Amino acid sequence: MGVNFVQHLLIDGANVLHASPELRELLKRDRDTARSQLIQQVAAIHDGEQIRVTVVFDGRGSELIVERPLGEVTFSVVYTPSSLTADDVIEQYVGRSANPADCVVATGDRAEAQTVRATGAHVISPDELLAWGQRAQTRLSAKATGIRRKNAQDWRKP
Repeated sequence: MGVNFVQHLLIDGANVLHASPELRELLKRDRDTARSQLIQQVAAIHDGEQIRVTVVFDGRGSELIVERPLGEVTFSVVYTPSSLTADDVIEQYVGRSANPADCVVATGDRAEAQTVRATGAHVISPDELLAWGQRAQTRLSAKATGIRRKNAQDWRKP
């Protein structure tokens, strides 16, 4: 799927964690580390492709919690209150979007996928999301290598 039209990538965090064998194993040992690794993987999409990213996890508290691990309003990690599921919050984000067709939801949950598609949003699987994140990280690494090479050349000039 071409993703160049994306304005907002919404990720069902728990669904993606459980769909990835590596993250699922890590989740069994350390939930916070598994979440952090997922967030790091999708940060490359945000940083390299200038796409708003929201990762939504089911919460346990009484309030919606929004964190900004990159210090940017365009990259959010949301923990739902116990009265709502991640699916509910994602569906609300898409429903309130000025143009739901600009939204892509990463989930393997068929019911959630059907609901957000009905609004005009697009859906990708957890595997597609993680592959996208890997491609974005590879591009960012290549860009950083190019910058380092250019800097080394510039610094060698008299």
